[in-house]
Amino acid sequence: MSYNESQFDYNDRYGIKPKSAWVKYAVTLLVAGVAWVAWAGLHHARPELSQDLISFENSDPRNPTIRYSINREDGNAVIICTLTARDFDKNVVGQVDDLIEAGVKYLERNVAIPTRADAVNVGIARCRIR
Repeated sequence: MSYNESQFDYNDRYGIKPKSAWVKYAVTLLVAGVAWVAWAGLHHARPELSQDLISFENSDPRNPTIRYSINREDGNAVIICTLTARDFDKNVVGQVDDLIEAGVKYLERNVAIPTRADAVNVGIARCRIR
């Protein structure tokens, strides 16, 4: 009986797969990853609601004024923005919930925040659709 290498293969006998078997899994994972990144980028590129701090005036440390803008996708949405004033040690010394009724999609607001101690800065904690 002659020995023929093509008839007997240790890789077939013991179930050893070629080293390129991982390629199909990597390609599948790559396609799923690219699709997720594209979806996440497009979904978060245009949020329903965005807010920007324009400026604040602290001429009266017990009653600072904040000027900020709101841009919403749906003009009929009612928005609540939580505005905070902080002291030198970054403690919250004043907080106001500003209710913005339905109307235009873009608007700018000026709001005074009464405080219990002298404030050095103000900011927008968060805005949410009610």
